[in-house]
Amino acid sequence: MAILTGPLGPLFALVGAVAILLIVVVLFVAGVLLVLTVASIRSGRLYFPRLLKPGLTALEGLMRALFKGVGLEDQEMLAFFVKLGNTMNARAFAEVPVEKRAIFLPQCLRNAACPADLTPEGLRCKRCRRCTVGEAMDVLEGLGYRVFIVPGSSFIKRMVKKYRPRALIGVGCLSEVKEGLELADRLGLVAIGVVTLKEGCVETLVDWPTVYEAALLGLPGSAVPEDLHLPADQEPARDPAVDQDQPVRADVADGHAGP
Repeated sequence: MAILTGPLGPLFALVGAVAILLIVVVLFVAGVLLVLTVASIRSGRLYFPRLLKPGLTALEGLMRALFKGVGLEDQEMLAFFVKLGNTMNARAFAEVPVEKRAIFLPQCLRNAACPADLTPEGLRCKRCRRCTVGEAMDVLEGLGYRVFIVPGSSFIKRMVKKYRPRALIGVGCLSEVKEGLELADRLGLVAIGVVTLKEGCVETLVDWPTVYEAALLGLPGSAVPEDLHLPADQEPARDPAVDQDQPVRADVADGHAGP
């Protein structure tokens, strides 16, 4: 009480009032984000993504606690983070020339008997056809991508520093993809994430048509190989500058097309 009545009393009272106001504002914003997130997950649509992304990033710790309080599982929350990032980045990704894009694949996609050599630029695929990675790399490199098979994030940073891509596609488990999207944001890159169908450290799986769908964002239809297998309901991605009426697909967060 002596402090409040002394010469610094008004200052401490002002600081206390500001602190209480900030707490109220943060809780109000967190409540709005919680409602928007739950509504988006339940409906399969994203509501106000330009508000959600910075809000969830800034208040991630608090939002995690609130999500658990309403019964959202960690996996569900991570998938939402990835889908939100993909949706926000899709148009900017589509505007980057393919020669300025890179794709990073996790080493766990390969066969347990993979003969690939580890190099300073990641694993060098020998196209032994023991798994589907070699065939997919042929398709992706044919589109103009620089493709890496990496055992960890340190390789990604090294390759980004060396080749300076402006956009990238990252494949991995939910937590890895989320961390990769955040890493790309810190590096000033536009990123799209594709989550594997099976988690683990050995012989995981990914839906390659979903990877191709992401890779084709912004490319003209003429760039699509005739034998490329996309989901049955997908049209080849188009260049937004050529076809302004076609929406850019971005729902590749959870390993399959659609919400």
